Amino acid sequence: MRKSKAEKRMKTNLEYLAEIQKPENPEIPYTTLNLGPTHPATHGIFQNVLKLDGERIVSGEQTVGYIHRAFEKIAERRPFYQITPLTDRLNYCSAPINNTGWHLTVEKLLGIKTPKRVDYMRVLVMELARIADHIICNSILGVDTGALTGFTYVYQYRERIYEIYEEICGARLTTNMGRIGGFERDFTPKVFELTRQWLKDFPPVWREFEALLTRNRIFMDRTIDTGPLSVDRALNYGFTGPNLRACGLDYDLRASDPYCSYEDFQFDIPVGTTGDTYDRFLVRNEEIWQSISIIEQALKKIEAEPAGIFHADADHYYLPPKVEVYKNMEALIYHFKIIMGEIEAPVGEVYQAVEGANGELGYYLISDGGRSPYRLHFRRPCFIYYQAYPEMVKGQLLSDAIVVMSSLNVIAGELDA
Repeated sequence: MRKSKAEKRMKTNLEYLAEIQKPENPEIPYTTLNLGPTHPATHGIFQNVLKLDGERIVSGEQTVGYIHRAFEKIAERRPFYQITPLTDRLNYCSAPINNTGWHLTVEKLLGIKTPKRVDYMRVLVMELARIADHIICNSILGVDTGALTGFTYVYQYRERIYEIYEEICGARLTTNMGRIGGFERDFTPKVFELTRQWLKDFPPVWREFEALLTRNRIFMDRTIDTGPLSVDRALNYGFTGPNLRACGLDYDLRASDPYCSYEDFQFDIPVGTTGDTYDRFLVRNEEIWQSISIIEQALKKIEAEPAGIFHADADHYYLPPKVEVYKNMEALIYHFKIIMGEIEAPVGEVYQAVEGANGELGYYLISDGGRSPYRLHFRRPCFIYYQAYPEMVKGQLLSDAIVVMSSLNVIAGELDA
């Protein structure tokens, strides 16, 4: 149950917010504070210029662009195959989802249909990535409210997810996982062994983590009614993902616009009510349980499909096996042409979105028939969330500014593309 009025602060955030809607009083000595970029909670990337009345935030202005990477322009000078590593650097906490979203975009342009087994393998990897991302968000939210124990406990299981990545592709954080048309190689038996062992060990740990924070009075006081956002305001900003679902709208691309055969899976879409920090925490907690269920289903579906299938039949765009490249002239030629970007894509305009760990991650691709995108735009959910940050912290305490940012899970890599 939500806490009663008697348990709330003497002057609530909403009451103070109503007061500061009035014209500013020149007699009040407001303080201007730079919250970041040189602050541990702002990752050296975010700058927030806050105007304070004591410890209350009167107004705020955020600054983005401290990374200056220009990914979209870099992508327009690269062959399609060489863009996959760029997508890793968007939300680097769940890079395999970014990779798959890009591959699906190119496959839509090229008209490539992947086998069911490839779809299920992608689902398994993406749901592991979603769990890893939510572990980061919710455990660090605990740290930002003063509870370090949960973070140090569950992070071990994020590392074990990275071990599964490592077995699949050799990388851990920026995975460059998969290819246009499928995967570089089939999953080894060890991948399934590690995944099953993780599915056995992780749920009891996550239940303990939830018990540590969900009904913790200090945590509840710090998060309930902190940074609330109505569903209408969230939609106006363009919110998606768990931050929108926390406001009460059950929008999830995996259900509303399925890809990778998500229509073959059974799962629920958790929603909140008030869109505050506590609801965002609860929604991500429940999404982890749903992802665990999806992974279990994916393992069974992979087993039911013919073994050895890990890519689509698309010789012009899928790299031939290395063993063939060493002894077959035609395979060598195709390997060279694909790697060097000498195979032209058809003219077309496509948009493909996936349900990233933080929301709708979309790729808007325009091809003029060349070897690189004519135009490529990344729809990064975190860039949208950060626009709402000043409104969400207005009337809050200074300490709430950190908690709100943490609950939004703003990943710096998505702010400047």
